[in-house]
Amino acid sequence: MKSISAAGLAIVKKYEGLRLSAYHCPAGIVTIGYGSTCYPDGSVVMISDQLSSEAEATQLLLSTISIYENAVNEKLLNVNQNQFDALVSFAYNVGIHAFSQSTLLRKAEINVNDFSIYNEFKRWNKASGRVLAGLNARRMEEANLYSFIPNV
Repeated sequence: MKSISAAGLAIVKKYEGLRLSAYHCPAGIVTIGYGSTCYPDGSVVMISDQLSSEAEATQLLLSTISIYENAVNEKLLNVNQNQFDALVSFAYNVGIHAFSQSTLLRKAEINVNDFSIYNEFKRWNKASGRVLAGLNARRMEEANLYSFIPNV
């Protein structure tokens, strides 16, 4: 069973950003820390919630990202670390249901090295029907990581 690497966590942190006070993300979901929508006990983040520090936000991320690691590990056993990191970042952002239903996953299940997977990442660039520049950038970085293309 794989775990997300420091490089994968860096992508998640970079694009989720750090917010110690709960807020509504662009999709309207109450979020805190580095994009957490729930706590390890399964309770959901409430708009009045606060975190005390970056360390607490990182701990929350580490304790909840295992859900997404497990989802990727369940579906794909033969991915390398870069592919795994990209997929966990993707699943963390879009949610397990969307990840599980995605053409991206279906293609990876058939052939993890199918180059068309690169373009599947880039299709997931909208929140509430609007294209977001941050999602374009994130999907490009995830696609590049998955496909071993260095970021420039």
